[in-house]
Amino acid sequence: MSGASVTEETLTDSGLRRRIAATLLPGFVGTTLPVWLEERLRGGLGGVCIFGQNIVSAAQLRELTDAIRAANPDAVIAIDEEGGDVTRLYYDSGSPYPGNAVLGRLADTDYTESVARRVGLQLRAAGVNLDFAPDVDINSNAENPVIGVRSFGSTPEVVAEQSAAWTRGLQSAGVAACAKHFPGHGDAGADSHLELPVVDLDPAQLRERELQPFRAVIEAGTRTVMTSHILLTRIDPDLPATFSRTIVEGLLRGELGFDGLVVTDALDMHGASGERGIPEAAVLALAAGCDLLCIGTENTDEQLTEIEDAVLAAIAAGRLSAERVGEAAARVRGLAAGLSEPDAAPEGAAQDDRIDPADVSRVLGAFDVSADAAEWLRAHHGRYSVVRIDTVANIAVGQAPWGPFAAAAADPGTPAAAAFTANPAVVFTEGDHPDLVLAARSPVLVVGKDNHRHAFAREAIDRLRAERDSVLVVDMGWPSEDRRYADIATFGASRLVGTALLDLLGRGT
Repeated sequence: MSGASVTEETLTDSGLRRRIAATLLPGFVGTTLPVWLEERLRGGLGGVCIFGQNIVSAAQLRELTDAIRAANPDAVIAIDEEGGDVTRLYYDSGSPYPGNAVLGRLADTDYTESVARRVGLQLRAAGVNLDFAPDVDINSNAENPVIGVRSFGSTPEVVAEQSAAWTRGLQSAGVAACAKHFPGHGDAGADSHLELPVVDLDPAQLRERELQPFRAVIEAGTRTVMTSHILLTRIDPDLPATFSRTIVEGLLRGELGFDGLVVTDALDMHGASGERGIPEAAVLALAAGCDLLCIGTENTDEQLTEIEDAVLAAIAAGRLSAERVGEAAARVRGLAAGLSEPDAAPEGAAQDDRIDPADVSRVLGAFDVSADAAEWLRAHHGRYSVVRIDTVANIAVGQAPWGPFAAAAADPGTPAAAAFTANPAVVFTEGDHPDLVLAARSPVLVVGKDNHRHAFAREAIDRLRAERDSVLVVDMGWPSEDRRYADIATFGASRLVGTALLDLLGRGT
Protein backbone atom coordinates (compact mmCIF):
# COMPACT_ATOMS: atom_id res chain seq x y z
CA MET A 1 0.00 0.00 0.00
CA SER A 2 3.03 2.26 -0.13
CA GLY A 3 2.13 5.62 -1.63
CA ALA A 4 -1.61 4.90 -1.62
CA SER A 5 -4.07 7.16 0.14
CA VAL A 6 -6.19 5.70 2.93
CA THR A 7 -9.72 5.37 1.57
CA GLU A 8 -12.85 3.64 2.80
CA GLU A 9 -11.99 0.80 0.44
CA THR A 10 -8.51 0.28 1.88
CA LEU A 11 -9.82 0.44 5.43
CA THR A 12 -12.14 -2.49 4.78
CA ASP A 13 -9.55 -4.35 2.72
CA SER A 14 -8.88 -7.75 4.26
CA GLY A 15 -5.25 -7.29 3.23
CA LEU A 16 -4.86 -4.36 5.61
CA ARG A 17 -6.34 -6.31 8.50
CA ARG A 18 -4.00 -9.18 7.62
CA ARG A 19 -1.03 -6.80 7.81
CA ILE A 20 -2.18 -5.61 11.21
CA ALA A 21 -2.51 -9.22 12.35
CA ALA A 22 1.09 -9.86 11.27
CA THR A 23 2.31 -7.41 13.92
CA LEU A 24 0.64 -9.20 16.84
CA LEU A 25 2.27 -11.75 19.16
CA PRO A 26 -0.23 -13.04 21.75
CA GLY A 27 0.04 -15.64 24.47
CA PHE A 28 -2.70 -18.14 25.28
CA VAL A 29 -4.01 -20.50 27.94
CA GLY A 30 -3.35 -24.24 27.69
CA THR A 31 -0.82 -26.72 26.34
CA THR A 32 -2.36 -27.29 22.90
CA LEU A 33 -3.05 -24.76 20.16
CA PRO A 34 -6.57 -23.31 20.63
CA VAL A 35 -8.85 -23.37 17.59
CA TRP A 36 -9.26 -19.59 17.61
CA LEU A 37 -5.49 -19.09 17.60
CA GLU A 38 -4.98 -21.64 14.82
CA GLU A 39 -7.53 -19.78 12.71
CA ARG A 40 -5.81 -16.48 13.33
CA LEU A 41 -2.43 -17.96 12.39
CA ARG A 42 -3.93 -19.16 9.12
CA GLY A 43 -5.20 -15.61 8.67
CA GLY A 44 -1.72 -14.11 8.97
CA LEU A 45 -1.17 -13.65 12.72
CA GLY A 46 2.47 -12.76 13.31
CA GLY A 47 3.18 -15.46 15.83
CA VAL A 48 2.76 -16.79 19.35
CA CYS A 49 4.64 -16.29 22.60
CA ILE A 50 5.15 -19.45 24.69
CA PHE A 51 5.16 -19.25 28.49
CA GLY A 52 5.91 -21.75 31.24
CA GLN A 53 2.22 -22.53 31.71
CA ASN A 54 2.10 -23.73 28.08
CA ILE A 55 4.78 -26.41 28.59
CA VAL A 56 4.59 -29.82 30.25
CA SER A 57 7.33 -31.70 28.37
CA ALA A 58 9.80 -31.40 25.52
CA ALA A 59 7.69 -33.65 23.29
CA GLN A 60 4.49 -31.70 24.02
CA LEU A 61 6.26 -28.39 23.30
CA ARG A 62 7.50 -29.64 19.94
CA GLU A 63 3.98 -30.84 19.04
CA LEU A 64 2.69 -27.37 19.95
CA THR A 65 5.26 -25.51 17.86
CA ASP A 66 4.70 -27.90 14.94
CA ALA A 67 0.98 -27.07 15.09
CA ILE A 68 1.76 -23.34 15.09
CA ARG A 69 4.08 -23.70 12.13
CA ALA A 70 1.58 -25.85 10.23
CA ALA A 71 -0.98 -23.05 10.55
CA ASN A 72 1.53 -20.35 9.56
CA PRO A 73 4.97 -21.44 8.28
CA ASP A 74 6.32 -17.91 8.78
CA ALA A 75 5.06 -17.55 12.37
CA VAL A 76 7.35 -16.11 14.99
CA ILE A 77 7.45 -18.59 17.89
CA ALA A 78 8.91 -16.69 20.83
CA ILE A 79 9.86 -17.56 24.39
CA ASP A 80 11.48 -15.92 27.42
CA GLU A 81 14.42 -18.24 28.03
CA GLU A 82 17.21 -16.24 29.63
CA GLY A 83 19.07 -19.31 30.87
CA GLY A 84 18.92 -18.49 34.58
CA ASP A 85 16.28 -17.29 37.01
CA VAL A 86 13.97 -16.46 34.08
CA THR A 87 13.22 -19.78 32.41
CA ARG A 88 10.29 -21.22 30.51
CA LEU A 89 11.77 -24.51 29.29
CA TYR A 90 12.45 -25.47 32.90
CA TYR A 91 9.61 -23.67 34.63
CA ASP A 92 8.71 -26.82 36.57
CA SER A 93 12.23 -27.70 37.73
CA GLY A 94 14.53 -24.68 37.54
CA SER A 95 17.14 -23.91 34.91
CA PRO A 96 20.31 -26.01 34.46
CA TYR A 97 22.14 -22.89 33.22
CA PRO A 98 24.07 -20.26 35.22
CA GLY A 99 22.21 -17.02 34.52
CA ASN A 100 23.63 -13.69 33.41
CA ALA A 101 25.07 -12.29 36.65
CA VAL A 102 27.07 -15.48 37.21
CA LEU A 103 28.37 -15.37 33.63
CA GLY A 104 29.32 -11.73 34.03
CA ARG A 105 31.34 -12.49 37.16
CA LEU A 106 33.11 -15.39 35.46
CA ALA A 107 34.07 -13.02 32.61
CA ASP A 108 34.68 -15.85 30.15
CA THR A 109 33.10 -14.89 26.83
CA ASP A 110 33.83 -18.28 25.30
CA TYR A 111 31.87 -19.96 28.09
CA THR A 112 29.04 -17.45 27.80
CA GLU A 113 28.86 -18.07 24.07
CA SER A 114 28.82 -21.84 24.61
CA VAL A 115 26.01 -21.60 27.19
CA ALA A 116 23.93 -19.45 24.85
CA ARG A 117 24.51 -21.90 22.00
CA ARG A 118 23.31 -24.79 24.19
CA VAL A 119 20.18 -22.81 25.03
CA GLY A 120 19.70 -22.04 21.34
CA LEU A 121 20.04 -25.66 20.28
CA GLN A 122 17.40 -26.72 22.80
CA LEU A 123 15.06 -23.98 21.63
CA ARG A 124 15.62 -24.86 18.01
CA ALA A 125 14.91 -28.54 18.70
CA ALA A 126 11.73 -27.42 20.46
CA GLY A 127 10.64 -25.45 17.38
CA VAL A 128 11.18 -21.97 18.87
CA ASN A 129 12.76 -19.38 16.59
CA LEU A 130 12.91 -16.20 18.74
CA ASP A 131 14.32 -15.99 22.26
CA PHE A 132 13.68 -12.88 24.33
CA ALA A 133 17.31 -12.85 25.45
CA PRO A 134 19.85 -11.62 26.26
CA ASP A 135 18.92 -9.09 28.91
CA VAL A 136 21.50 -6.37 28.24
CA ASP A 137 20.41 -3.99 30.99
CA ILE A 138 23.15 -2.67 33.26
CA ASN A 139 22.15 -3.29 36.88
CA SER A 140 23.34 0.11 38.01
CA ASN A 141 20.70 0.31 40.74
CA ALA A 142 21.05 -2.44 43.37
CA GLU A 143 17.47 -1.70 44.46
CA ASN A 144 16.10 -2.58 41.02
CA PRO A 145 13.17 -4.96 41.65
CA VAL A 146 12.96 -6.55 38.20
CA ILE A 147 16.47 -6.78 36.67
CA GLY A 148 19.04 -7.78 39.33
CA VAL A 149 20.71 -11.10 38.44
CA ARG A 150 19.13 -11.01 34.99
CA SER A 151 21.90 -8.49 34.20
CA PHE A 152 25.46 -9.46 33.31
CA GLY A 153 26.81 -6.77 35.64
CA SER A 154 26.85 -3.20 36.88
CA THR A 155 29.33 -1.74 34.37
CA PRO A 156 28.74 -1.07 30.67
CA GLU A 157 31.98 -2.77 29.64
CA VAL A 158 31.11 -6.13 31.24
CA VAL A 159 27.51 -6.08 30.05
CA ALA A 160 28.49 -5.13 26.50
CA GLU A 161 31.12 -7.88 26.23
CA GLN A 162 28.92 -10.60 27.71
CA SER A 163 25.80 -9.55 25.80
CA ALA A 164 27.61 -9.72 22.48
CA ALA A 165 28.93 -13.19 23.35
CA TRP A 166 25.46 -14.44 24.30
CA THR A 167 24.01 -13.02 21.08
CA ARG A 168 26.63 -14.76 18.95
CA GLY A 169 26.13 -18.06 20.74
CA LEU A 170 22.34 -18.07 20.57
CA GLN A 171 22.16 -17.05 16.92
CA SER A 172 24.83 -19.59 15.92
CA ALA A 173 22.17 -22.20 16.77
CA GLY A 174 19.69 -20.67 14.31
CA VAL A 175 17.51 -18.89 16.88
CA ALA A 176 17.04 -15.12 16.78
CA ALA A 177 18.23 -13.10 19.75
CA CYS A 178 16.28 -10.21 21.26
CA ALA A 179 18.32 -7.66 23.19
CA LYS A 180 16.27 -6.03 25.92
CA HIS A 181 15.02 -3.66 27.36
CA PHE A 182 15.90 -0.65 25.18
CA PRO A 183 17.20 1.88 26.02
CA GLY A 184 18.01 0.31 29.40
CA HIS A 185 15.92 -0.78 32.41
CA GLY A 186 18.76 -1.24 34.90
CA ASP A 187 18.60 2.12 36.64
CA ALA A 188 14.86 1.89 37.30
CA GLY A 189 13.62 1.65 40.87
CA ALA A 190 10.22 0.18 39.95
CA ASP A 191 8.86 -2.85 38.12
CA SER A 192 7.20 -1.90 34.81
CA HIS A 193 4.93 -4.94 35.13
CA LEU A 194 3.24 -3.08 38.00
CA GLU A 195 3.81 0.63 37.35
CA LEU A 196 5.55 3.06 35.00
CA PRO A 197 9.18 3.54 36.16
CA VAL A 198 10.57 7.04 35.79
CA VAL A 199 14.31 7.30 35.07
CA ASP A 200 16.14 10.62 35.32
CA LEU A 201 19.12 10.17 32.99
CA ASP A 202 20.35 12.88 30.67
CA PRO A 203 21.27 11.97 27.06
CA ALA A 204 25.00 12.01 27.78
CA GLN A 205 24.65 9.56 30.69
CA LEU A 206 22.46 7.31 28.59
CA ARG A 207 25.00 7.22 25.75
CA GLU A 208 27.97 6.62 28.03
CA ARG A 209 26.35 3.79 29.97
CA GLU A 210 23.00 2.25 28.95
CA LEU A 211 23.51 2.38 25.19
CA GLN A 212 26.93 0.69 25.18
CA PRO A 213 25.60 -2.89 25.45
CA PHE A 214 23.00 -2.20 22.75
CA ARG A 215 25.73 -0.96 20.42
CA ALA A 216 27.65 -4.18 21.13
CA VAL A 217 24.74 -6.53 20.40
CA ILE A 218 23.79 -4.63 17.26
CA GLU A 219 27.38 -4.99 16.08
CA ALA A 220 27.16 -8.71 16.99
CA GLY A 221 24.16 -8.98 14.67
CA THR A 222 21.14 -9.29 16.96
CA ARG A 223 18.05 -9.86 14.84
CA THR A 224 15.66 -8.09 17.23
CA VAL A 225 15.59 -5.52 20.03
CA MET A 226 12.88 -5.20 22.70
CA THR A 227 11.71 -1.83 23.99
CA SER A 228 11.03 -1.00 27.64
CA HIS A 229 8.03 0.57 29.32
CA ILE A 230 10.00 3.25 31.18
CA LEU A 231 9.72 7.03 31.07
CA LEU A 232 13.05 8.76 30.45
CA THR A 233 12.07 12.29 31.40
CA ARG A 234 15.11 13.99 29.83
CA ILE A 235 14.76 12.12 26.52
CA ASP A 236 10.98 12.10 26.06
CA PRO A 237 9.08 13.57 29.00
CA ASP A 238 5.69 12.54 27.66
CA LEU A 239 5.83 8.95 26.43
CA PRO A 240 7.42 5.68 27.66
CA ALA A 241 10.17 4.30 25.44
CA THR A 242 7.86 1.81 23.67
CA PHE A 243 5.66 4.70 22.47
CA SER A 244 8.41 7.24 21.78
CA ARG A 245 9.53 7.93 18.20
CA THR A 246 12.38 9.93 19.69
CA ILE A 247 13.67 6.74 21.31
CA VAL A 248 12.68 4.04 18.78
CA GLU A 249 13.28 5.89 15.52
CA GLY A 250 15.70 8.50 16.82
CA LEU A 251 18.01 6.60 19.18
CA LEU A 252 17.64 2.96 18.16
CA ARG A 253 17.29 3.23 14.40
CA GLY A 254 18.84 6.62 13.72
CA GLU A 255 21.75 6.88 16.14
CA LEU A 256 22.57 3.18 16.66
CA GLY A 257 21.72 2.16 13.10
CA PHE A 258 19.55 -0.83 13.99
CA ASP A 259 17.53 -1.97 10.98
CA GLY A 260 16.12 -5.23 12.35
CA LEU A 261 12.85 -6.09 14.06
CA VAL A 262 11.75 -3.98 17.05
CA VAL A 263 9.64 -5.90 19.57
CA THR A 264 7.66 -4.36 22.40
CA ASP A 265 7.75 -5.68 25.93
CA ALA A 266 4.35 -7.11 26.83
CA LEU A 267 1.61 -4.54 26.33
CA ASP A 268 -0.49 -5.96 29.16
CA MET A 269 2.11 -4.59 31.61
CA HIS A 270 0.93 -1.63 33.67
CA GLY A 271 3.80 0.52 32.42
CA ALA A 272 2.35 0.23 28.91
CA SER A 273 -1.42 -0.12 29.15
CA GLY A 274 -2.34 0.68 32.74
CA GLU A 275 -3.58 4.16 31.87
CA ARG A 276 -4.71 3.62 28.28
CA GLY A 277 -5.61 -0.04 27.61
CA ILE A 278 -3.93 -2.54 25.30
CA PRO A 279 -5.59 -1.45 22.00
CA GLU A 280 -4.40 2.16 22.38
CA ALA A 281 -0.97 0.92 23.50
CA ALA A 282 -0.76 -1.09 20.29
CA VAL A 283 -1.54 1.97 18.19
CA LEU A 284 1.08 4.09 19.95
CA ALA A 285 3.74 1.37 19.69
CA LEU A 286 3.24 0.97 15.94
CA ALA A 287 3.27 4.74 15.44
CA ALA A 288 6.55 4.98 17.38
CA GLY A 289 8.25 2.49 15.04
CA CYS A 290 7.80 -0.86 16.82
CA ASP A 291 7.12 -3.84 14.55
CA LEU A 292 6.04 -6.83 16.63
CA LEU A 293 3.66 -6.26 19.53
CA CYS A 294 4.00 -8.70 22.41
CA ILE A 295 0.47 -8.63 23.81
CA GLY A 296 0.62 -10.69 27.02
CA THR A 297 0.28 -14.14 28.53
CA GLU A 298 -3.40 -15.11 28.44
CA ASN A 299 -4.91 -13.35 25.46
CA THR A 300 -8.21 -14.06 23.74
CA ASP A 301 -9.72 -13.88 20.28
CA GLU A 302 -11.85 -10.93 21.40
CA GLN A 303 -8.79 -8.98 22.57
CA LEU A 304 -7.06 -9.35 19.23
CA THR A 305 -10.18 -8.16 17.42
CA GLU A 306 -10.26 -5.07 19.66
CA ILE A 307 -6.61 -4.35 18.87
CA GLU A 308 -7.10 -4.73 15.12
CA ASP A 309 -10.16 -2.48 15.24
CA ALA A 310 -8.24 0.17 17.19
CA VAL A 311 -5.40 0.15 14.64
CA LEU A 312 -7.88 0.41 11.75
CA ALA A 313 -9.56 3.35 13.48
CA ALA A 314 -6.20 5.05 14.04
CA ILE A 315 -5.40 4.71 10.33
CA ALA A 316 -8.79 6.17 9.42
CA ALA A 317 -8.20 9.09 11.78
CA GLY A 318 -4.73 9.80 10.34
CA ARG A 319 -2.96 8.97 13.60
CA LEU A 320 -1.13 6.03 12.01
CA SER A 321 -0.27 5.30 8.40
CA ALA A 322 -1.07 2.10 6.58
CA GLU A 323 2.48 2.26 5.20
CA ARG A 324 3.91 2.08 8.74
CA VAL A 325 1.80 -1.02 9.46
CA GLY A 326 2.91 -2.59 6.17
CA GLU A 327 6.56 -1.92 7.01
CA ALA A 328 6.16 -3.57 10.43
CA ALA A 329 4.36 -6.59 8.95
CA ALA A 330 7.09 -7.08 6.35
CA ARG A 331 9.79 -7.12 9.03
CA VAL A 332 7.86 -9.70 11.06
CA ARG A 333 7.33 -11.96 8.06
CA GLY A 334 10.99 -11.66 7.11
CA LEU A 335 12.29 -12.76 10.52
CA ALA A 336 11.21 -16.41 10.47
CA ALA A 337 12.10 -16.71 6.80
CA GLY A 338 15.75 -16.10 7.62
CA LEU A 339 16.05 -18.64 10.45
CA SER A 340 16.90 -22.34 10.51
CA GLU A 341 14.13 -24.91 10.38
CA PRO A 342 13.75 -26.84 13.65
CA ASP A 343 14.22 -30.21 11.91
CA ALA A 344 17.81 -29.20 11.17
CA ALA A 345 18.73 -29.26 14.87
CA PRO A 346 21.54 -31.72 15.68
CA GLU A 347 20.68 -34.96 17.43
CA GLY A 348 20.77 -34.73 21.20
CA ALA A 349 19.61 -31.11 21.29
CA ALA A 350 16.23 -32.00 22.78
CA GLN A 351 15.40 -30.64 26.21
CA ASP A 352 17.83 -32.05 28.78
CA ASP A 353 17.69 -30.84 32.35
CA ARG A 354 20.73 -32.71 33.64
CA ILE A 355 23.35 -30.69 35.50
CA ASP A 356 26.86 -30.87 34.07
CA PRO A 357 29.46 -31.25 36.88
CA ALA A 358 31.80 -29.03 34.88
CA ASP A 359 29.19 -26.26 35.05
CA VAL A 360 28.94 -26.70 38.83
CA SER A 361 32.69 -26.22 39.21
CA ARG A 362 32.61 -23.12 37.04
CA VAL A 363 29.66 -21.56 38.83
CA LEU A 364 31.37 -21.89 42.21
CA GLY A 365 33.99 -19.49 40.89
CA ALA A 366 31.39 -16.73 40.72
CA PHE A 367 30.35 -17.01 44.39
CA ASP A 368 31.38 -14.37 46.91
CA VAL A 369 32.12 -16.23 50.16
CA SER A 370 33.24 -14.15 53.12
CA ALA A 371 36.00 -15.33 55.44
CA ASP A 372 33.44 -15.69 58.25
CA ALA A 373 31.23 -17.79 55.96
CA ALA A 374 34.13 -20.11 55.11
CA GLU A 375 34.81 -20.59 58.82
CA TRP A 376 31.11 -21.22 59.51
CA LEU A 377 31.02 -23.91 56.83
CA ARG A 378 34.00 -25.67 58.35
CA ALA A 379 32.60 -25.44 61.88
CA HIS A 380 29.03 -26.52 61.14
CA HIS A 381 29.46 -28.92 58.25
CA GLY A 382 26.12 -30.67 57.80
CA ARG A 383 24.73 -29.54 61.18
CA TYR A 384 22.24 -26.71 60.77
CA SER A 385 18.59 -25.89 60.24
CA VAL A 386 17.45 -24.11 57.12
CA VAL A 387 15.33 -20.97 57.09
CA ARG A 388 13.98 -20.13 53.63
CA ILE A 389 12.98 -16.52 53.04
CA ASP A 390 10.35 -16.37 50.32
CA THR A 391 9.88 -12.96 48.77
CA VAL A 392 7.30 -12.30 46.08
CA ALA A 393 8.92 -13.16 42.76
CA ASN A 394 8.64 -10.56 40.04
CA ILE A 395 6.39 -11.51 37.15
CA ALA A 396 9.30 -12.12 34.77
CA VAL A 397 10.70 -14.84 37.04
CA GLY A 398 7.34 -16.26 38.10
CA GLN A 399 7.05 -19.28 40.38
CA ALA A 400 9.78 -21.52 38.95
CA PRO A 401 11.61 -23.63 41.58
CA TRP A 402 14.84 -21.98 42.67
CA GLY A 403 18.19 -22.49 44.31
CA PRO A 404 19.07 -25.43 46.57
CA PHE A 405 15.38 -26.22 47.02
CA ALA A 406 15.06 -26.92 43.30
CA ALA A 407 18.37 -28.78 43.26
CA ALA A 408 17.51 -30.96 46.26
CA ALA A 409 14.09 -31.82 44.84
CA ALA A 410 15.61 -32.84 41.51
CA ASP A 411 18.45 -34.87 43.06
CA PRO A 412 17.84 -35.75 46.74
CA GLY A 413 21.08 -37.73 46.81
CA THR A 414 23.23 -34.65 46.26
CA PRO A 415 25.53 -33.93 49.23
CA ALA A 416 23.86 -31.52 51.69
CA ALA A 417 20.44 -32.03 50.04
CA ALA A 418 19.02 -33.71 53.16
CA ALA A 419 18.90 -30.41 55.05
CA PHE A 420 16.58 -29.09 52.34
CA THR A 421 14.38 -32.18 51.90
CA ALA A 422 14.33 -34.52 54.94
CA ASN A 423 13.14 -31.86 57.38
CA PRO A 424 11.37 -29.15 55.42
CA ALA A 425 12.92 -25.75 55.81
CA VAL A 426 11.22 -23.10 57.92
CA VAL A 427 9.63 -20.88 55.28
CA PHE A 428 9.41 -17.23 56.21
CA THR A 429 7.32 -14.84 54.10
CA GLU A 430 6.24 -11.22 54.38
CA GLY A 431 3.63 -10.88 57.10
CA ASP A 432 5.15 -13.57 59.33
CA HIS A 433 6.49 -12.45 62.68
CA PRO A 434 10.23 -13.03 63.20
CA ASP A 435 9.48 -15.13 66.29
CA LEU A 436 8.17 -17.82 63.96
CA VAL A 437 11.61 -18.54 62.61
CA LEU A 438 13.20 -18.74 66.05
CA ALA A 439 11.88 -22.27 66.51
CA ALA A 440 14.68 -23.36 64.20
CA ARG A 441 17.58 -25.04 65.97
CA SER A 442 20.97 -23.38 66.14
CA PRO A 443 23.03 -23.10 63.99
CA VAL A 444 20.83 -21.62 61.26
CA LEU A 445 21.38 -21.31 57.53
CA VAL A 446 19.22 -18.57 55.99
CA VAL A 447 18.62 -18.67 52.23
CA GLY A 448 16.85 -15.87 50.37
CA LYS A 449 17.00 -13.66 47.30
CA ASP A 450 17.72 -9.91 47.34
CA ASN A 451 17.58 -9.99 51.14
CA HIS A 452 18.53 -6.34 51.61
CA ARG A 453 15.59 -5.10 49.50
CA HIS A 454 12.89 -6.49 51.80
CA ALA A 455 12.27 -5.01 55.24
CA PHE A 456 10.70 -8.19 56.62
CA ALA A 457 13.74 -10.22 55.48
CA ARG A 458 16.18 -7.77 57.09
CA GLU A 459 14.18 -7.81 60.31
CA ALA A 460 14.10 -11.60 60.45
CA ILE A 461 17.84 -11.90 59.78
CA ASP A 462 18.68 -9.23 62.35
CA ARG A 463 16.51 -10.97 64.93
CA LEU A 464 18.06 -14.35 64.24
CA ARG A 465 21.56 -12.95 64.55
CA ALA A 466 20.63 -11.32 67.86
CA GLU A 467 19.09 -14.50 69.28
CA ARG A 468 21.43 -17.13 67.85
CA ASP A 469 25.15 -17.68 68.24
CA SER A 470 25.60 -19.04 64.74
CA VAL A 471 23.77 -17.76 61.64
CA LEU A 472 24.92 -17.91 58.05
CA VAL A 473 23.02 -15.88 55.42
CA VAL A 474 23.01 -16.80 51.74
CA ASP A 475 21.72 -14.28 49.19
CA MET A 476 20.86 -15.83 45.84
CA GLY A 477 19.87 -12.50 44.31
CA TRP A 478 21.82 -9.31 43.70
CA PRO A 479 23.32 -8.36 47.11
CA SER A 480 23.89 -4.91 48.53
CA GLU A 481 27.39 -3.50 48.20
CA ASP A 482 28.08 -3.89 51.94
CA ARG A 483 27.03 -7.59 51.84
CA ARG A 484 25.37 -7.11 55.23
CA TYR A 485 22.72 -9.68 54.39
CA ALA A 486 24.90 -11.87 52.20
CA ASP A 487 27.63 -13.88 53.97
CA ILE A 488 27.55 -15.91 50.76
CA ALA A 489 26.38 -14.24 47.55
CA THR A 490 25.66 -16.54 44.61
CA PHE A 491 24.41 -13.94 42.09
CA GLY A 492 21.65 -16.20 40.84
CA ALA A 493 19.12 -18.80 41.92
CA SER A 494 18.87 -21.18 38.98
CA ARG A 495 18.85 -24.90 39.75
CA LEU A 496 22.45 -25.09 38.55
CA VAL A 497 23.47 -22.35 40.98
CA GLY A 498 21.52 -24.16 43.72
CA THR A 499 23.42 -27.36 42.93
CA ALA A 500 26.70 -25.46 43.23
CA LEU A 501 25.60 -24.13 46.62
CA LEU A 502 24.78 -27.67 47.79
CA ASP A 503 28.22 -28.71 46.61
CA LEU A 504 29.81 -25.93 48.65
CA LEU A 505 27.76 -26.85 51.71
CA GLY A 506 28.54 -30.53 51.27
CA ARG A 507 32.27 -29.92 51.16
CA GLY A 508 32.11 -27.67 54.19
CA THR A 509 34.63 -25.17 52.89
